[in-house]
Amino acid sequence: MTTDKSKQAICSQVAHILRQEREKQGLSMNLVAERAGLSQQMKDIESKHITGLLFSKLARLSRNRRELEDFSDFFNKHQADLISLSEAIDTSTAGGRMFFHLLGVFAQWEREEITERVNASVLIRAKLGKSINGSAPYGYQWKEHKLVLQPEEATIRRKAYELFLQFRRKGQVAQVLNTAGYRTREGAIWRDTSVGRILDESSAKGFYAFNTIRHTGSWRSEPKPESEWGKVQCEPIVSEELWNQVNQIIEEQLKSWKKPGKPPVHLFSGLAHCSCGHKMYVAANNPKYFCRKCCNKIPIVDLENVVREELKTFFGQPERIAGHLQTASQNLVEKSSLLETHQREIQKVRDEMKQTHRLYLDGEITSKGFGDFYKPAEERLNQLMAELPKLEAEVDFLKVNKLSADDVLHEASSLHDR
Repeated sequence: MTTDKSKQAICSQVAHILRQEREKQGLSMNLVAERAGLSQQMKDIESKHITGLLFSKLARLSRNRRELEDFSDFFNKHQADLISLSEAIDTSTAGGRMFFHLLGVFAQWEREEITERVNASVLIRAKLGKSINGSAPYGYQWKEHKLVLQPEEATIRRKAYELFLQFRRKGQVAQVLNTAGYRTREGAIWRDTSVGRILDESSAKGFYAFNTIRHTGSWRSEPKPESEWGKVQCEPIVSEELWNQVNQIIEEQLKSWKKPGKPPVHLFSGLAHCSCGHKMYVAANNPKYFCRKCCNKIPIVDLENVVREELKTFFGQPERIAGHLQTASQNLVEKSSLLETHQREIQKVRDEMKQTHRLYLDGEITSKGFGDFYKPAEERLNQLMAELPKLEAEVDFLKVNKLSADDVLHEASSLHDR
């Protein structure tokens, strides 16, 4: 007779043998106790070294009626017994086998009842705007059932949007973040998939929606109706305009499946739009912008004159200048926040390296363990230190070039005159 210590191993091998027998019959099942690498225990059952299996409760063995029946058939075939301690059943008797099957039906009913209650609870919590799995989107954390900004992550996420708008490639954004020494919440390096998740997630613009998809298979899912969504308002990380612009680029890339081409040589190629709504380009050795749909043309010189007049109108409006200066000030605040986060990350890595070194001096870790922990930290510190002068230079540049509205108006008028 086996002890409780070998129960899990025996159940695992029972599952393995049952699957093999079911596959021979052309059937399939999702076994609870499926494991690998424990074939010796099943050989012990077949060779009579194991004559019975003790378990605390039938529901702990399985909550699937069909699976319990397969367990029972397999043990009966090899003249071994399934014995439950709490329900006092013994499959070595006819009454015990009948009771075993009845409890199997109730165990499966209990499992399905629990599933229905959990699903109902998820729907209610989502409608109330409460967290389901406890994890907050990157850049936020849950506090008193509300999403609040996590400053260190928020600055990195904001930088990811700016980098994507610059490079239009998620892989390039991940590379820049990794080179700068930034890591994900779990401490892993950034990849294009993880960058794509934080760019696509809507919380960055101030609206977090969850419980939006339903898994229909291991790699399949379908959207849930909007009535089942959970919705939470939160402080935005980027403007809604920037979020829409980034996600529109992603959507267009998914439709075309083509990488962005090289930037146009002419200044307004792809930016100027024809009256029909399509973009205009300049062909080789051609002095005119050309619309490929309606064949409309405009000389390069004429377009530049139009732009100059528009610049005069634009720079002549103080309220627009004030708006752009406000945007510049906000950019300075964001860059300063990113610099502070970067400096905190440097200090954090240094503290971890000091702690590892102290453990090595105290004999708590071996020289090999010291190298395994210290070298990655040293590499990341070098990356952070290499990025620090760039951030400091950007912040200093923004501070030096911070001008008043009157100075900008004067420079704009001079620019137009020249």
